[in-house]
Amino acid sequence: MKKRTLGIIGGVGPLATMFIGEMIVRRTKATKDQEHVHTIIDNDTNIPDRTAYILDNTKENPVPVLIEDAKKLASVGAEMIMIPCNTAHTFYEELAEGSPVPVLHMIRETAKRAHDLGAKRVGILATTGTLTSRMYQNALQEYGITPVVPNTDMKEKVMSIIYDYVKAGKDVTKEDWQPIEDAMLALNCDRIILGCTELSIVNRDLKLTKKYIDSLIVLAECAVLACGYELVD
Repeated sequence: MKKRTLGIIGGVGPLATMFIGEMIVRRTKATKDQEHVHTIIDNDTNIPDRTAYILDNTKENPVPVLIEDAKKLASVGAEMIMIPCNTAHTFYEELAEGSPVPVLHMIRETAKRAHDLGAKRVGILATTGTLTSRMYQNALQEYGITPVVPNTDMKEKVMSIIYDYVKAGKDVTKEDWQPIEDAMLALNCDRIILGCTELSIVNRDLKLTKKYIDSLIVLAECAVLACGYELVD
């Protein structure tokens, strides 16, 4: 398979962007520099907040900036685009239509991973914007999987972890996270999707169990394969 250059629309958020870059390197089967994925990262922190726009479309629209970034990456050699932000996939069709090159779909790939793992009842931890868009609920239902969303209190707790902790550069402790995990297990979830890339930082730091499906790691692995490379066994 022809090797492709990968373009990453980053800055959504910045820490998750740096982390997925590392994951792409770590998950690629390679013995020297020249065997790794050629990656171009645009850590564009000027992209307007996706959740804010979904909940109130009088806020600044992130779509034109996303499309501009895709075109910019393509103009400097990117042949495949990915965006490590689940919420941004609410605008996937517009972005894919505006992009000169193919765009990977993080949410569909994560739902497929849940299916491949034999999941039947899957919890979704994500921003209010992602949950409101029903992107994960619909993708899971297409595979015959029952989606489970947290209650209002836990939704607010997850949003606080994302915005008040990870995006703000503060560490999340096991004590911070445990009420969320307990609430999802109480809902009889056999798997739990980390449907926000900031939560992937929590996964990295707390070393969460294999019950979790990390959307950022799924996207990293899909990008490696889509660009014509092999994964580490």
